[in-house]
Amino acid sequence: MERAHTNLAVTVIGVAVIIVLGGFVWFGMGPPPPTAVPEAAAAPTTIGPGSITVHISGAVARPGLVSIPDGSRMADAVAAAGGALPTADLGSINLARQVRDGDQVIVPIHGEGNGATSSEPVGIDINTATASELEALPGVGPVLAERIVAFRTERGPFSSVEDLLDVPGIGEAKLAQMRDAIAEP
Repeated sequence: MERAHTNLAVTVIGVAVIIVLGGFVWFGMGPPPPTAVPEAAAAPTTIGPGSITVHISGAVARPGLVSIPDGSRMADAVAAAGGALPTADLGSINLARQVRDGDQVIVPIHGEGNGATSSEPVGIDINTATASELEALPGVGPVLAERIVAFRTERGPFSSVEDLLDVPGIGEAKLAQMRDAIAEP
């Protein structure tokens, strides 16, 4: 009978040890690995005033939205997305090109692109827009839109957004209000 008690005690202790070890293994594994966030849902890193948000996709480590300082170049956007993958065809995009808020940068994979996928201009082209199209700019009504068209017709195309300051009725505050909606000439 004593041997039966010993076998029972060893069995109970063995089961208890297995349960305790199983608990350590189970709880010691930690939380499950994070799941990938879909590219469209990725939130940009906030830098603060003077930053722009760019959508970067293709052959980069972390595709999605990135926030970078205003005036940054394509190379900065690629770096903010974790860098280019080894399969990236960086020779087909202009890494020195300045990016603007709202640009989409697509880094192609070797052999899968023709280099035309760098970024799309965003905003209204002040050199080709009609007066009614210019009215879509924040703070621009029919009178100011006509002044912009007349100024452009009289003096030629704008070489920069800042040239709008020469148009009567446009000052620093007005230009700041509409700047983000204008494509750089």
